[in-house]
Amino acid sequence: MDLTSYVNNLGREFATLAEAGGEETRALVERLTGPLESAIRMTLLDALSAAADEITQDLAPGSVELRLRGRDPSFVVASPPVVSLAPAVEEPTAPAADLLIAEDGPAARINVRLPEQLKAAVEEAAAKDGRSVNAWLVRAATLALQRSDRDSRQEQPVSGKRTQQSFTGWVR
Repeated sequence: MDLTSYVNNLGREFATLAEAGGEETRALVERLTGPLESAIRMTLLDALSAAADEITQDLAPGSVELRLRGRDPSFVVASPPVVSLAPAVEEPTAPAADLLIAEDGPAARINVRLPEQLKAAVEEAAAKDGRSVNAWLVRAATLALQRSDRDSRQEQPVSGKRTQQSFTGWVR
C-alpha cells in the first residue's frame, strides 16, 4: 500500500488552506510540509495498525498483521484454522456424519435471545479475552461442540438393535 498519495493529498489540503491566510501563511505551510510528511506517514501507520488489531480481535483465531517494507505498509491475513471435530485417529472410511466446522467459510446470521445476566456475563468474558461478543460466542460454541462430540464418542453403547433392513448401534 503506497501512502504517498494520501500524504500528498493532505499536503495539497494544507496548501489550499494556506491560500486563504495570505503570503506569510503560505510560506509557513511550505516550510512545514517537509517535516510534517513523516509525522503524517507515522500517524497513518498508527491508524492502520490499530485497524489491523481491531480486525484481528473480530477474526480470532485468525489474524491481520501490518508489515512495513521500506516506507510501504502491507497487510498479511492469516485465516483461522479449520476446526475438525472428527476423531483424531483417521479411519479408512469416515462416516458422512462426522462434524466439521470451518470458521473461514460463509457466515450465517442468527438472532439469539439471552437473559440479561447471561448477556452481561458473555460481554464481560469476551472483553477479558479481547474478542468481540460474536467471535467469543463462535469460539465458545465450537469448544462446546468439540467437548460434546468427544464425550459422545467415549459413551458409545456396545449393543444395537436389529431392524429389518440394517443393524444400528455402536461398536467398540
